[in-house]
Amino acid sequence: MDVVSYILDNKLILIPVLYVINYIVKKTKVISDKFLPLVLLVVGILLSVLMGGDTIINNIVQGILVTGATVLTDQIVVQTKNKTT
Repeated sequence: MDVVSYILDNKLILIPVLYVINYIVKKTKVISDKFLPLVLLVVGILLSVLMGGDTIINNIVQGILVTGATVLTDQIVVQTKNKTT
């Protein structure tokens, strides 16, 4: 299933934005890795709602989808770097 096909074109910019926020927070260790997906979810929803362009419910769903795509991308990068057999 291709999650990105469900994300509106104007919300795709949030994926790299959230990825950069994720990277910065991980490097500064401001928030525990355990809570990072939850923080990204809140930020993703807030940014999506602030961008507007649709109903509030659709903006919330878009925020959830872009956060999911961001976390999935991050995990793919982390898992491919770990070359354990």
